Amino acid sequence: MEYIRPQNLKEILHLMKQWKKKATLIAGGTNVIPDLRARAIRPEVLIDISQLKGLSYIKEDKKKIHIGALTTVSELASSKIIQKWAPLLSEAANQLGNPLVRNRATIAGNLADGSPAADTAVPLLALEAIIVIQGGKEKQVPIHQFFVGPNQTVLKRDEMIKEVIVPKCNPNAKTAYFKLGLRNSMAVSVVSIAVLMEMEKTFCKKARIGCGAVAPKPIRAYRIEEMLENHELTERLLRACCETIGKEISPISDIRASKEYRTEMASVLLKRVMKRVTQ
Repeated sequence: MEYIRPQNLKEILHLMKQWKKKATLIAGGTNVIPDLRARAIRPEVLIDISQLKGLSYIKEDKKKIHIGALTTVSELASSKIIQKWAPLLSEAANQLGNPLVRNRATIAGNLADGSPAADTAVPLLALEAIIVIQGGKEKQVPIHQFFVGPNQTVLKRDEMIKEVIVPKCNPNAKTAYFKLGLRNSMAVSVVSIAVLMEMEKTFCKKARIGCGAVAPKPIRAYRIEEMLENHELTERLLRACCETIGKEISPISDIRASKEYRTEMASVLLKRVMKRVTQ
């Protein structure tokens, strides 16, 4: 296997176009290295982008936050900009793996892996983030269109994530994130739910809900959002939402949990996040 460390984005794109399916990108390596060891992937060329300058940043403008592809999860967790304008993402990032993993894992790597349990994807769905993809041309894809199936995204072999754009939260918005892991919150998600709500007293003006590890890809709970928006949040409505979540998801059984357990816990976690945002 050949190892290449390109010096700039242009060189990376040229190598990806040249090698296509024979090449794999590596940055933090928290997903790629275990896959290499397990022989789940066997690239002829490993393209190391970890030292690439200019793709690790968190910036803000008047309405949006711009996050570079190589920004680490620990940087997401500790960023004052993220904590102020997208606290949902900061909260989720702080629960991804252990400190060592957070210091190495990048936002682009976590998303590009396409895992249904991707920790950053769930809050980014609720935040309605946009993925900036660089290939022959630059394009922007809403995150709900980015994932297409288990470990599958819209990324082509000669494309990579360049940036993630997150709209700033309304300062009055209420958010909450809960994750259930096998042993603790730092383990791979068995179920995770992120909620963003804008309220007017007890009246819900806006609801966005992201769910992880309960479908072939990270998803938005559109049916629950519709039930909540433009309605008063009564105990009866919240109970109905928790009962309906099972119809919104399509979990599988695997080594971490059965589909029945995931369905039950999705309802439990939804109840917890709703309780937090309505307190």
